[in-house]
Amino acid sequence: MAGSDEVNRNECKTVVPIHTFVLISNYKLSYNILRRADGSFERSLAEYLDRRTDANARPIEGVSSFDYVIDQSIGLEVRIYRAAENGAAAAGEVEGAAAVTRPILEFLTDAPAAEPFPVIIFFHGGSFVHSSTSSTIYDSLCRRFVRLCKGVVVSVNYRRAPEHRYPCAYDDGWAALKWVVSQPFLRSGVGEDARARVFLSGDSSGGNIAHHVAVRAADEGIKICGNILLNAMFGGTERTESERRLDGKYFVTLQDRDWYWKAYLPEDADRDHPACNPFGPNGRRLGGIPFTKSLIIVSGLDLTCDRQLGYAEALREDGHDVKVVHRENATVGFYLLPNTNHYHEVMEEISDFLNANLY
Repeated sequence: MAGSDEVNRNECKTVVPIHTFVLISNYKLSYNILRRADGSFERSLAEYLDRRTDANARPIEGVSSFDYVIDQSIGLEVRIYRAAENGAAAAGEVEGAAAVTRPILEFLTDAPAAEPFPVIIFFHGGSFVHSSTSSTIYDSLCRRFVRLCKGVVVSVNYRRAPEHRYPCAYDDGWAALKWVVSQPFLRSGVGEDARARVFLSGDSSGGNIAHHVAVRAADEGIKICGNILLNAMFGGTERTESERRLDGKYFVTLQDRDWYWKAYLPEDADRDHPACNPFGPNGRRLGGIPFTKSLIIVSGLDLTCDRQLGYAEALREDGHDVKVVHRENATVGFYLLPNTNHYHEVMEEISDFLNANLY
């Protein structure tokens, strides 16, 4: 059982920087308000409370962005981030109206670039229910990724539960991948080597989506350069040691997690459904298929850390290339603010992973 709220708050404050503590605590408070006991969700209020950032055609800190609908039939939109081409803007010396960036339509109709660059397809977190591509925490993270990798980030505004249950988020992720690999302006390399050099990434539910999209890509012959999972959200009916030990201690409770799985999974499914527990009793092993390399970021104070470590071990058992970065004293969301050694060291790991697997 979780301890008292006062004990849990005090424990959090000893390991979490105050800015991160305030950020995640505020999100937790709003999330508790928005979830209903009957499984429904206060979507209108959620949209009002979510702090958002508009796309910016002119660079801010060397990065510009724009929103683009890739599937009119369901209104599936992505936000595309790119580095400013103006040298001063890219260096952060000139911003806003004074900065120079190429027109969006011109960018979308580019031919493949000769110099290889990564394309990160990013799936935001929020336990399949909260947040969007325009949520400020994820807009900021995607901008950091652009500055980190000098490539392009395509953030996917997938449909959310409980209005859109399994497999809608996975279908939207797959649609985004197919769109990305079909676009000449996202390809790089010379001659037959010109292709979209795609990495899949996401945190929380976004990491879960990245896994399932990567499995489908392996089945259908689409090359993925790598998966980057941050505190990926997995579950199961049997509780793990970390779930019992950390229940309610660092922002997240099992009751929270159970609500989100019930909101996303098919109505008659339990948490051993393959969407939740991919290597569980109803899941599928991945031996013998060309599954991509994985960089798995695990926070030791995330109650689902055992599940993430178990996921990594299952991939290894199936013969796949996995690197785990286990930050034992980090909590959920540490990568959202650049205020800890955990953040800076993990960003270095991500940069190294991108560079090592680009070609």
